Amino acid sequence: MSQDKKTPVRVMRIIARMNVGGPAVQVSGLMRGFNSKGFDHRLYAGFCAADEADYLDTVATDVQATRIAGFGRRVSLGGDLKAFIALVKEIRSFKPHIIHTHTAKAGFLGRIASIVSLQPSIRVHTFHGHLLNGYFGAIKRRLVIIAEKVLAIFTHELLAVGDKVRQDLLAVGIGNLSKFGLMPPGLELGRLPDKKESQKSYGLSTATLHSAFIGRVTQIKRPDRFLDVVSEIKKREVRLEFFMAGDGELLDICRERIARENLPVKVLGWQSDIEKVLSAADLVVLTSDNEGTPLSLIQAGMAGLPVVTTRVGSVPEVVLDGTTGIVTNLDVQEFADALEKLANNSELRGSMGAAAKEFTLANFGVKRLVHDHEELYKKLLANRAKS
Repeated sequence: MSQDKKTPVRVMRIIARMNVGGPAVQVSGLMRGFNSKGFDHRLYAGFCAADEADYLDTVATDVQATRIAGFGRRVSLGGDLKAFIALVKEIRSFKPHIIHTHTAKAGFLGRIASIVSLQPSIRVHTFHGHLLNGYFGAIKRRLVIIAEKVLAIFTHELLAVGDKVRQDLLAVGIGNLSKFGLMPPGLELGRLPDKKESQKSYGLSTATLHSAFIGRVTQIKRPDRFLDVVSEIKKREVRLEFFMAGDGELLDICRERIARENLPVKVLGWQSDIEKVLSAADLVVLTSDNEGTPLSLIQAGMAGLPVVTTRVGSVPEVVLDGTTGIVTNLDVQEFADALEKLANNSELRGSMGAAAKEFTLANFGVKRLVHDHEELYKKLLANRAKS
């Protein structure tokens, strides 16, 4: 399959589902930003589960996608086989120069479909995080590693959203440094509305500080640890209230505990207007056991908010400990100490928030993300033409 200079580069972008979260934000930014004259850029995605909000339906309504039946979060032999066959057909029909897969399931099915299709496409895969910690037991983890090692052999370029993610994958033998690039997230944040108006609309007090938990309410995000921290802050009588903006399978359990222990937490559920959510907050917290490069912390930085976060994944590449926020270990007491320190020091909050805004805007803009992808594709095509 040749590609002359007058023919747009055909790019097939594949993701299992566009549930609200970092990968969906990144993919949407890429779909909007690519030069339409130089690239014929198409998105192929599955469907979200009933308990998930679909980013394409709720936020990125301007982004077009070809829906793949059977593609989604749940592992299903019948559904996955149906999705695999559909992907092979779509590849043979579109004949993409580049096939770029995002997240684990799409990376698995999409790259195998590419091989089976017999189309000579260049295969690129982005790890927005990894499944090495916090997801599976030892046997399943080993199987995941074996599968990724094999797929890496047939992938022309591997990308990681942060260096810690890349190092973790290299450490278990997935890929090699020569074909494993870095592609930090890129996004843009709209104008923030008035703080007090946002707080009033959510039923929050305008007379106290608010710390926000933003993201999926799932086990890997450790909402239980978040509530442990809230409980400790309450015991210390720190003047700080909290709210949760997100949805997930653990939300009802969180609601029950908040009510039972009378914790100072307002549950907002999932919110589509991230600018409004951030404008209502004074601090942002992240209590996860595992992360790639969390977009919620980049967005917090762009909004001029300091954060307190656990030291996981590529978080230290987004939050400069002691400069744009405070990065802690997984210990509840240490986390609460950091929150208390920020809650009681308005000058520190202000300086960290200003530094966070400067740092994130300089390093994580969506224009940089689009430019870097376009240049990568051109380089890969040029290298193929030479070989």
